[in-house]
Amino acid sequence: MKKILFALIGALPLIALAAPCLPAPALIERDTQYEEALRVGNVQFLQSLLADEYVWVHSLGSQIESRGSLLARMAKPVVFKARGTSDVHVHVQGDTAVVRGVSTTEQWNADGTTWRTNRYQFMRTYVNVGGECKLLSVQTMNLKQ
Repeated sequence: MKKILFALIGALPLIALAAPCLPAPALIERDTQYEEALRVGNVQFLQSLLADEYVWVHSLGSQIESRGSLLARMAKPVVFKARGTSDVHVHVQGDTAVVRGVSTTEQWNADGTTWRTNRYQFMRTYVNVGGECKLLSVQTMNLKQ
């Protein structure tokens, strides 16, 4: 009996590493923070969130960004009027979670007084990396209105 107990105790760290990085409500909150970091260009938050192998595939493959290229772009961000998500769902399998929903952005036009609105379907994949929740990949599709 003691051998089984010690084996189970020894396996706990491995079991913890196979768990999703955050419960669904906390993951949705983290994803909301990601949207806000993109809105205001919060490079420090993005550096802590993005996995080393992060990739973002934009609509129809029009652009593919790595962790480095996104961080470089965010160093000189386009400041959005607003950015938010709706219809958000979380799907979990092992230590991986996919967050999907609709992202709506309001971006200022060159005149500085008017803006345009875009809506995107998104899927973001979060993984447990050494006990930390990291954003590994993003795919977005523009939803024409």
